Amino acid sequence: MSGAHPLALTVITGLSGAGKSQAVATFEDMGFFCIDNLPPQMLSRVVDLFSLEGSRVDRLAVVIDVRGAQYFSELGEVLDSVSALCAGLRVLFLEASDESLVARYQSTRRPHPLVHGGPLLAGIQEERRLLAPLRERADVVIDTTGLNVHELRHRVQETLFAGELRNQLLVTFVSFGFKFGVPTEADMVFDARFLPNPHWVDELRPLTGLDREVSEFVVARPESHGFLERVAGLLLFLVPLYVAEQKTQLVIAIGCTGGRHRSVALAEALAVSLSKDPQVETSVRHRDVARSG
Repeated sequence: MSGAHPLALTVITGLSGAGKSQAVATFEDMGFFCIDNLPPQMLSRVVDLFSLEGSRVDRLAVVIDVRGAQYFSELGEVLDSVSALCAGLRVLFLEASDESLVARYQSTRRPHPLVHGGPLLAGIQEERRLLAPLRERADVVIDTTGLNVHELRHRVQETLFAGELRNQLLVTFVSFGFKFGVPTEADMVFDARFLPNPHWVDELRPLTGLDREVSEFVVARPESHGFLERVAGLLLFLVPLYVAEQKTQLVIAIGCTGGRHRSVALAEALAVSLSKDPQVETSVRHRDVARSG
C-alpha cells in the first residue's frame, strides 16, 4: 500500500472473565489506541485505516474474543492477512483456572457468553476448547489466577512494556513457598528458611507477611538485616551492568516453606529498598500468600 506507515498491533484475547478489560486499560495508559470487542472481520479494515499516510495512530490494541460469535473462527486467517501491515503483531492471551473464573462470574451478574441456561463450568470448558488454537499462537500467555487488578496491570507492564523503560531495569520480587515449587520464571532464587517461622507463633499463624506484626517479627531480626543488606547490595551492583547489556527485567524469587510469612515480608522489604535507585522500577507478587495447603 503506497504511503502506508507500519502499525504496531496487539490483539488481546483469552477466556471470558480472565481480565481482558483490565489489560486493555493498561495498553490505553501506555498510549495505545484501544478498541474493545472488535468483530474479527473488522480487524483488517481498522488496520488498513490506521496504516494510511497521515494517520496519527501508530500503536493499536484490540480485544477480540468469543463475543464475536460465529466470526471468531475467522480470527486466525485475519491475523495472517494483517501481519504484513504491522511493524509488530503480538497476540496476548489471558487465562485463569476454572475455579477462579467460576468465582468471578458468581460475584457478578454478567452472564458468560457461551452459557445459555446451562452450567457455567460447561461454558468455560467449551470456551477453553474453542480458544485452544489461538492460545497456541499467542506470543504471550498470562495466567491471571489469584491476581487482583493492580497485580494484573503490573504483570502486563513487566511482560510487554519492560523494553520501554529507558535506562531502567524492572525488578519483580516474587514470594513463594518451596512446598509448592520454585517459580519457573525466576532469574535468581533466595531461601528465607534460615529465619524462625512465624507459623509456629500462635498469634502470627493466621496472618501473613503483609501484616505489620509478621513483618516486624521477620524484618527486625539481626539476621534479616544482614540478608536484606547483602541481597540489596548485590542487586544494586548488578543493575547498571544489566542495563548496559540491555536487559530490561529481572525476576527475584524469595522462598520460605509455605510462602505466607517470611518470604512475603522480605520481598516487600527488598522492593522498598531497591525502589530508591532511579534505574530500578519495582513490582511485587506474592504467589502463594493465599494458599494454606
